Amino acid sequence: MASAPRIAVVGSANIDLITFGDRMPLPGETIFGDNFDLGFGGKGANQAVAARLCGAEVSMVARVGADLFGPATISNFESHQIDTSHVRMIEGVSSGVAPIFVEPSGQNRIFVIKGANDRLRPADVDLAAAVLTQADCIILQFEIPLETVYYTIRFAHEHGIKCILNPAPGQPVDLAELARVDYFIPNESEAETIAGQPVRSVDEAKACARYFIEQGVPRVIITLGENGALLAAEGTMDLIAACRVETKDTTGAGDAFIGSFATFLSEGLPERDAISQACLYASLSTMRVGTQKSFLSRADFEAQRMGRQ
Repeated sequence: MASAPRIAVVGSANIDLITFGDRMPLPGETIFGDNFDLGFGGKGANQAVAARLCGAEVSMVARVGADLFGPATISNFESHQIDTSHVRMIEGVSSGVAPIFVEPSGQNRIFVIKGANDRLRPADVDLAAAVLTQADCIILQFEIPLETVYYTIRFAHEHGIKCILNPAPGQPVDLAELARVDYFIPNESEAETIAGQPVRSVDEAKACARYFIEQGVPRVIITLGENGALLAAEGTMDLIAACRVETKDTTGAGDAFIGSFATFLSEGLPERDAISQACLYASLSTMRVGTQKSFLSRADFEAQRMGRQ
């Protein structure tokens, strides 16, 4: 039996504070919500857990606060058997937190306070070199300093390690720094923010993907929710369909896609098949409430996948 792929995540760890309600309050208004949930999150942590549940050996490089949430976050990683040798607590700063507001449709709005995530520096990447150089794939997001993201991209390129960048949350970026990534994977809003052009239809997504390719990004996957995922490279454009499910909560679905895609691709699946399976894995996560707790184990995923064939 082939060994499990090794994936390293250089990224964020947050605590998610999830409120469910009929609508957002107006300015100055106080309203009652329907329910509340607290869970472990952060895009980096979510992607690490998704990859681990899908069967990868995962190492996390992150910073948390020396507060109530820091030790709990590390314990959560350890409960998933994720390597935490480079997850460290920082004194005098809070852990990252993310208040999340979920509407009855499942649509969410997220406000992120980075806290200790902003203390993850290029020097910390060097400190984790022994772990990173053993990885088949490194995953990055934008909830840590951009200088650390750029440095890690260069590190991966210099060591011949596959690199996946999820540019979330979307923000202005130097696209020249992204020419060394293997996969650039934004959703519609992130692609729109970075490219400065609308991405509200499949045709607009195709135009945006072409823009990124023209700027030197080698391979682009724009995730499109219920419309699936658009794969673009020089001279190619391919729309992979999503699986239709009864959605309860879309929180973390993008992270489910990234973590599972990295695993499936590193296992040797053809690119398009890896994207298709990641679309299904992400879709299935929206049938449950929460972020990491909504992610399926590999066994449950395979059972669902076989049942839908």
